[in-house]
Amino acid sequence: MTRKNANLGGVLAAIPTPFTADGASIDPEAIRAQVERMVAGGVAGVVPTGTSGEFTSLTPKEYREVIRLNVEAAAGRIKVVAGIGHTSTAGAVDLACYAEEVGADAVMVVPPFYDPLSFEALKAFLATVADSIGLQIMYYNVPSATGIALDADQLAEIGDIDGVDYFKDTSGDAVSLTDVLTSRTDRITAFNGWDTLTFLGIALGAKGSVWGVASVAPAQAAELFRVIAEEKDLDRGRELWAPLWNLSSVLESVNYPAGLKAALELLGTPVGPVREPLLPLADADRERIADALRTLGALAV
Repeated sequence: MTRKNANLGGVLAAIPTPFTADGASIDPEAIRAQVERMVAGGVAGVVPTGTSGEFTSLTPKEYREVIRLNVEAAAGRIKVVAGIGHTSTAGAVDLACYAEEVGADAVMVVPPFYDPLSFEALKAFLATVADSIGLQIMYYNVPSATGIALDADQLAEIGDIDGVDYFKDTSGDAVSLTDVLTSRTDRITAFNGWDTLTFLGIALGAKGSVWGVASVAPAQAAELFRVIAEEKDLDRGRELWAPLWNLSSVLESVNYPAGLKAALELLGTPVGPVREPLLPLADADRERIADALRTLGALAV
Protein backbone atom coordinates (compact mmCIF):
# COMPACT_ATOMS: atom_id res chain seq x y z
CA MET A 1 0.00 0.00 0.00
CA THR A 2 1.21 3.49 -0.83
CA ARG A 3 0.92 5.48 2.36
CA LYS A 4 0.63 9.26 2.54
CA ASN A 5 3.52 10.84 4.43
CA ALA A 6 1.99 13.45 6.73
CA ASN A 7 5.41 14.68 7.90
CA LEU A 8 3.96 15.72 11.23
CA GLY A 9 5.88 18.03 13.53
CA GLY A 10 5.54 21.09 15.72
CA VAL A 11 2.53 22.02 17.80
CA LEU A 12 -0.73 20.27 16.96
CA ALA A 13 -3.59 21.93 18.81
CA ALA A 14 -5.95 19.45 20.50
CA ILE A 15 -9.12 21.40 19.84
CA PRO A 16 -12.55 21.26 21.49
CA THR A 17 -15.71 20.55 19.54
CA PRO A 18 -17.83 23.71 19.32
CA PHE A 19 -21.47 23.17 20.20
CA THR A 20 -24.44 25.49 19.95
CA ALA A 21 -25.37 27.34 23.15
CA ASP A 22 -27.80 24.61 24.21
CA GLY A 23 -25.27 21.85 23.47
CA ALA A 24 -27.76 20.14 21.19
CA SER A 25 -25.75 20.25 17.99
CA ILE A 26 -22.33 21.13 16.63
CA ASP A 27 -21.66 24.70 15.50
CA PRO A 28 -20.11 24.75 12.00
CA GLU A 29 -19.36 28.47 12.06
CA ALA A 30 -17.53 28.17 15.36
CA ILE A 31 -15.55 25.24 13.97
CA ARG A 32 -14.43 27.35 11.03
CA ALA A 33 -13.61 30.31 13.30
CA GLN A 34 -11.58 28.08 15.58
CA VAL A 35 -9.50 26.76 12.70
CA GLU A 36 -8.86 30.33 11.53
CA ARG A 37 -7.58 31.18 15.01
CA MET A 38 -5.22 28.21 14.88
CA VAL A 39 -3.94 29.18 11.43
CA ALA A 40 -3.41 32.78 12.54
CA GLY A 41 -1.65 31.59 15.69
CA GLY A 42 0.92 29.65 13.71
CA VAL A 43 0.37 26.11 14.95
CA ALA A 44 1.31 23.26 12.64
CA GLY A 45 -2.03 21.50 12.79
CA VAL A 46 -5.18 20.60 14.66
CA VAL A 47 -6.41 17.38 16.24
CA PRO A 48 -10.23 17.33 16.33
CA THR A 49 -12.38 14.57 17.88
CA GLY A 50 -9.90 13.64 20.57
CA THR A 51 -10.29 13.92 24.33
CA SER A 52 -10.46 17.72 24.10
CA GLY A 53 -13.12 17.29 21.41
CA GLU A 54 -15.43 15.19 23.63
CA PHE A 55 -15.51 12.46 20.98
CA THR A 56 -17.43 10.07 23.22
CA SER A 57 -20.39 12.49 23.28
CA LEU A 58 -20.71 12.79 19.49
CA THR A 59 -23.28 10.92 17.45
CA PRO A 60 -21.86 8.93 14.53
CA LYS A 61 -23.11 11.62 12.12
CA GLU A 62 -21.65 14.44 14.22
CA TYR A 63 -18.31 12.66 14.56
CA ARG A 64 -17.90 12.54 10.81
CA GLU A 65 -19.18 16.06 10.31
CA VAL A 66 -16.66 17.50 12.78
CA ILE A 67 -13.80 15.80 10.95
CA ARG A 68 -15.05 16.96 7.57
CA LEU A 69 -15.62 20.55 8.64
CA ASN A 70 -12.14 20.81 10.15
CA VAL A 71 -10.54 19.44 6.98
CA GLU A 72 -12.52 21.87 4.85
CA ALA A 73 -11.69 24.82 7.11
CA ALA A 74 -7.98 23.99 7.21
CA ALA A 75 -7.94 23.81 3.40
CA GLY A 76 -4.41 22.43 3.35
CA ARG A 77 -2.95 25.36 5.29
CA ILE A 78 -2.31 23.30 8.42
CA LYS A 79 -2.42 19.57 9.13
CA VAL A 80 -5.57 17.85 10.32
CA VAL A 81 -5.01 14.72 12.41
CA ALA A 82 -8.43 13.22 13.03
CA GLY A 83 -8.97 11.60 16.40
CA ILE A 84 -10.35 8.08 16.02
CA GLY A 85 -11.94 6.38 19.00
CA HIS A 86 -14.44 3.54 19.08
CA THR A 87 -15.22 0.53 21.25
CA SER A 88 -14.85 -1.89 18.33
CA THR A 89 -12.26 -2.51 15.66
CA ALA A 90 -14.88 -2.26 12.92
CA GLY A 91 -16.05 1.09 14.24
CA ALA A 92 -12.51 2.45 14.38
CA VAL A 93 -11.83 1.24 10.83
CA ASP A 94 -15.00 2.89 9.58
CA LEU A 95 -14.06 6.24 11.14
CA ALA A 96 -10.48 6.04 9.91
CA CYS A 97 -11.62 5.29 6.37
CA TYR A 98 -13.99 8.25 6.49
CA ALA A 99 -11.21 10.55 7.72
CA GLU A 100 -9.08 9.47 4.78
CA GLU A 101 -11.98 9.90 2.35
CA VAL A 102 -12.57 13.54 3.34
CA GLY A 103 -8.89 14.48 3.26
CA ALA A 104 -7.43 14.24 6.77
CA ASP A 105 -3.63 14.19 6.80
CA ALA A 106 -3.32 11.45 9.44
CA VAL A 107 -5.32 9.83 12.22
CA MET A 108 -4.73 9.63 15.96
CA VAL A 109 -6.09 6.31 17.17
CA VAL A 110 -7.09 5.45 20.72
CA PRO A 111 -7.74 1.73 21.20
CA PRO A 112 -11.11 0.33 22.32
CA PHE A 113 -11.60 1.23 25.97
CA TYR A 114 -13.50 -0.13 28.99
CA ASP A 115 -12.07 -3.65 28.70
CA PRO A 116 -8.28 -3.13 28.43
CA LEU A 117 -6.62 -4.95 25.54
CA SER A 118 -3.61 -7.19 25.96
CA PHE A 119 -0.48 -6.03 24.16
CA GLU A 120 -0.98 -8.67 21.48
CA ALA A 121 -4.60 -7.59 20.98
CA LEU A 122 -3.50 -3.95 20.79
CA LYS A 123 -0.98 -4.75 18.05
CA ALA A 124 -3.59 -6.72 16.11
CA PHE A 125 -6.06 -3.84 16.44
CA LEU A 126 -3.56 -1.24 15.22
CA ALA A 127 -2.46 -3.46 12.33
CA THR A 128 -6.06 -3.89 11.20
CA VAL A 129 -6.73 -0.16 11.27
CA ALA A 130 -3.44 0.60 9.51
CA ASP A 131 -4.17 -1.97 6.79
CA SER A 132 -7.52 -0.32 6.07
CA ILE A 133 -6.17 3.14 5.18
CA GLY A 134 -3.33 4.85 3.37
CA LEU A 135 -2.75 7.37 6.15
CA GLN A 136 -0.18 7.32 8.91
CA ILE A 137 -1.34 6.54 12.42
CA MET A 138 -0.47 8.31 15.64
CA TYR A 139 -1.11 5.96 18.55
CA TYR A 140 -2.82 7.75 21.44
CA ASN A 141 -1.03 6.47 24.53
CA VAL A 142 -3.43 7.39 27.33
CA PRO A 143 -3.40 4.59 29.91
CA SER A 144 -5.67 6.47 32.34
CA ALA A 145 -8.50 6.06 29.81
CA THR A 146 -7.62 2.76 28.11
CA GLY A 147 -6.05 0.79 30.95
CA ILE A 148 -3.15 -0.06 28.61
CA ALA A 149 0.21 0.99 30.04
CA LEU A 150 3.11 0.52 27.63
CA ASP A 151 6.79 0.70 28.47
CA ALA A 152 9.43 2.12 26.11
CA ASP A 153 10.13 -1.27 24.50
CA GLN A 154 6.44 -1.79 23.73
CA LEU A 155 6.03 1.73 22.37
CA ALA A 156 8.94 1.06 20.02
CA GLU A 157 7.44 -2.28 19.04
CA ILE A 158 4.12 -0.83 17.90
CA GLY A 159 6.23 1.43 15.67
CA ASP A 160 7.25 -1.70 13.77
CA ILE A 161 3.64 -2.02 12.53
CA ASP A 162 3.43 -0.61 9.01
CA GLY A 163 1.69 2.75 9.21
CA VAL A 164 2.01 3.28 12.97
CA ASP A 165 4.67 5.96 12.77
CA TYR A 166 3.88 8.27 15.69
CA PHE A 167 2.56 8.20 19.20
CA LYS A 168 1.10 10.88 21.43
CA ASP A 169 2.32 10.29 24.96
CA THR A 170 -0.35 11.18 27.49
CA SER A 171 0.91 8.74 30.07
CA GLY A 172 2.63 11.29 32.30
CA ASP A 173 5.53 8.81 32.46
CA ALA A 174 8.50 11.06 31.83
CA VAL A 175 10.93 8.16 32.24
CA SER A 176 9.44 6.07 29.42
CA LEU A 177 9.10 9.13 27.19
CA THR A 178 12.76 9.98 27.81
CA ASP A 179 13.73 6.37 27.09
CA VAL A 180 11.99 6.45 23.71
CA LEU A 181 13.42 9.87 22.81
CA THR A 182 16.99 8.90 23.66
CA SER A 183 17.21 5.41 22.20
CA ARG A 184 14.23 4.41 20.04
CA THR A 185 13.45 7.26 17.64
CA ASP A 186 14.42 5.08 14.70
CA ARG A 187 11.33 2.95 15.33
CA ILE A 188 8.62 5.43 16.30
CA THR A 189 8.28 9.23 16.50
CA ALA A 190 7.15 10.67 19.81
CA PHE A 191 4.84 13.61 20.40
CA ASN A 192 4.38 14.89 23.92
CA GLY A 193 0.75 14.89 25.01
CA TRP A 194 0.95 15.56 28.74
CA ASP A 195 0.58 19.32 29.10
CA THR A 196 2.85 19.95 32.07
CA LEU A 197 5.63 17.89 30.43
CA THR A 198 5.60 19.91 27.21
CA PHE A 199 8.87 21.76 27.86
CA LEU A 200 10.60 18.52 28.85
CA GLY A 201 9.36 16.66 25.79
CA ILE A 202 10.38 19.37 23.32
CA ALA A 203 13.75 19.90 24.98
CA LEU A 204 14.43 16.15 24.80
CA GLY A 205 13.72 16.15 21.08
CA ALA A 206 10.05 15.22 20.70
CA LYS A 207 9.01 15.93 17.11
CA GLY A 208 6.14 17.98 18.45
CA SER A 209 3.34 18.26 20.95
CA VAL A 210 -0.37 17.51 20.77
CA TRP A 211 -1.48 20.18 23.19
CA GLY A 212 -4.88 21.36 24.35
CA VAL A 213 -3.43 24.62 25.67
CA ALA A 214 -2.55 25.47 22.06
CA SER A 215 -6.27 25.76 21.34
CA VAL A 216 -6.37 28.54 23.95
CA ALA A 217 -3.02 30.21 23.28
CA PRO A 218 -1.88 29.09 19.81
CA ALA A 219 0.66 31.85 19.21
CA GLN A 220 2.39 31.33 22.57
CA ALA A 221 2.44 27.56 22.11
CA ALA A 222 3.90 27.83 18.60
CA GLU A 223 6.51 30.31 19.81
CA LEU A 224 7.58 27.99 22.62
CA PHE A 225 8.23 25.18 20.15
CA ARG A 226 10.10 27.45 17.78
CA VAL A 227 12.34 28.89 20.49
CA ILE A 228 13.21 25.53 22.06
CA ALA A 229 13.24 23.14 19.10
CA GLU A 230 14.45 25.41 16.30
CA GLU A 231 16.38 28.25 17.92
CA LYS A 232 17.74 26.05 20.77
CA ASP A 233 17.31 28.94 23.21
CA LEU A 234 16.52 27.22 26.49
CA ASP A 235 16.77 30.38 28.60
CA ARG A 236 14.15 32.15 26.50
CA GLY A 237 12.17 28.93 26.40
CA ARG A 238 12.00 28.82 30.20
CA GLU A 239 10.64 32.36 30.26
CA LEU A 240 7.93 31.46 27.78
CA TRP A 241 7.20 28.19 29.51
CA ALA A 242 6.52 29.51 33.02
CA PRO A 243 3.07 31.04 32.33
CA LEU A 244 2.19 28.23 29.90
CA TRP A 245 3.05 25.69 32.59
CA ASN A 246 0.83 27.55 35.02
CA LEU A 247 -2.14 27.38 32.65
CA SER A 248 -1.38 23.74 31.84
CA SER A 249 -1.23 22.87 35.53
CA VAL A 250 -4.58 24.49 36.25
CA LEU A 251 -6.23 22.75 33.30
CA GLU A 252 -4.85 19.37 34.39
CA SER A 253 -6.46 19.88 37.80
CA VAL A 254 -10.02 20.19 36.42
CA ASN A 255 -12.09 18.37 33.83
CA TYR A 256 -10.01 19.07 30.75
CA PRO A 257 -12.66 19.74 28.05
CA ALA A 258 -14.63 21.90 30.49
CA GLY A 259 -11.47 23.80 31.36
CA LEU A 260 -10.64 24.50 27.72
CA LYS A 261 -14.15 25.71 27.01
CA ALA A 262 -14.13 27.93 30.11
CA ALA A 263 -10.81 29.45 29.02
CA LEU A 264 -12.08 30.15 25.51
CA GLU A 265 -15.25 31.74 26.87
CA LEU A 266 -13.16 33.97 29.15
CA LEU A 267 -11.10 35.03 26.11
CA GLY A 268 -14.21 36.02 24.18
CA THR A 269 -13.97 33.15 21.70
CA PRO A 270 -16.64 30.78 23.07
CA VAL A 271 -17.19 27.33 21.60
CA GLY A 272 -20.30 26.42 23.55
CA PRO A 273 -20.78 24.23 26.62
CA VAL A 274 -19.53 20.76 27.40
CA ARG A 275 -22.06 18.00 26.97
CA GLU A 276 -23.49 15.95 29.79
CA PRO A 277 -22.40 13.97 31.68
CA LEU A 278 -19.63 16.60 31.85
CA LEU A 279 -20.50 19.70 33.81
CA PRO A 280 -19.39 23.32 33.53
CA LEU A 281 -16.63 24.35 35.90
CA ALA A 282 -17.37 25.75 39.33
CA ASP A 283 -16.86 29.50 39.70
CA ALA A 284 -13.72 29.01 41.79
CA ASP A 285 -12.11 26.92 39.05
CA ARG A 286 -13.08 29.43 36.38
CA GLU A 287 -11.36 32.13 38.40
CA ARG A 288 -8.20 30.01 38.66
CA ILE A 289 -8.21 29.71 34.88
CA ALA A 290 -8.79 33.45 34.55
CA ASP A 291 -5.80 34.11 36.82
CA ALA A 292 -3.64 31.81 34.67
CA LEU A 293 -4.76 33.61 31.52
CA ARG A 294 -3.87 36.95 33.11
CA THR A 295 -0.42 35.65 34.00
CA LEU A 296 -0.01 34.57 30.38
CA GLY A 297 -0.99 38.05 29.24
CA ALA A 298 -4.00 36.72 27.35
CA LEU A 299 -6.59 38.34 29.61
CA ALA A 300 -6.64 41.88 30.94
CA VAL A 301 -5.68 42.28 34.57
